[in-house]
Amino acid sequence: MQVAKDSVVSLHYTLHADDGLKIESSRDGGEPVHILIGHGGIIPGLEKALIGHAAGDQFQVDVEPQEAYGERQEDNIQRVPKKYFKEAARLRPGMTATLSMKDGGQRSVTVRKIGSSVVDVDLNHPLAGHKLRFDVEITAVREATAEEISHRHVHGPGGVQHD
Repeated sequence: MQVAKDSVVSLHYTLHADDGLKIESSRDGGEPVHILIGHGGIIPGLEKALIGHAAGDQFQVDVEPQEAYGERQEDNIQRVPKKYFKEAARLRPGMTATLSMKDGGQRSVTVRKIGSSVVDVDLNHPLAGHKLRFDVEITAVREATAEEISHRHVHGPGGVQHD
């Protein structure tokens, strides 16, 4: 079976930045990742590159910023009260932190400057503006279940476990 919309692909990947530096690898955790195709679960450039491949395929794909995390927006800096950060006392410039949003969600930000009651953060994704290289090995492809499609994520081993 080939990777297509509404299929579940299991794969190993290693992600490198445009300077060749290894950022992360699924092999570090030992298990492949499982992705529902066509439902926004991964960056568009990687998802497009997976289409048409099959279990056993190994390939490299370069993803441009606009098909990954977008271009950097230099004006995407915001001043945020410290109360929205867990463990605000541990924050240091340059570190990535999790910002608690008013709607209950969370967002990763990069700390730029720390004041007495506020923190200046960069809202760009840390990989915004970077060309990314993925080394991919597809280990399995299957049809998604109707429930997975309606929930927009993979169920079972390697996916979301519902009660």
